Amino acid sequence: MSEPTGKYSITMPRDIAEAAKARSGPSGLSAYVAAAVARQIERDNLNELITVAEAEHGPVTDEEIQSLRDQLAQTRREQNQHGASAA
Repeated sequence: MSEPTGKYSITMPRDIAEAAKARSGPSGLSAYVAAAVARQIERDNLNELITVAEAEHGPVTDEEIQSLRDQLAQTRREQNQHGASAA
């Protein structure tokens, strides 16, 4: 991280802290927790964006979600086919 850091004291359940510590690896617990918090902030921001978009355009339907998933799957299949034929 190139951003300035600060030292904070947080409280969390011991089992979560121990699991995080065990998974943190060489970067350490602070980096692991910082990455987890950064991901949560991204999710919170995305949820806020979705709320604003749905207020303006209405909720996304299950059919629209499935259609987009199908398009994504098709694009991935095409990319894999192109990658396999290029190799």
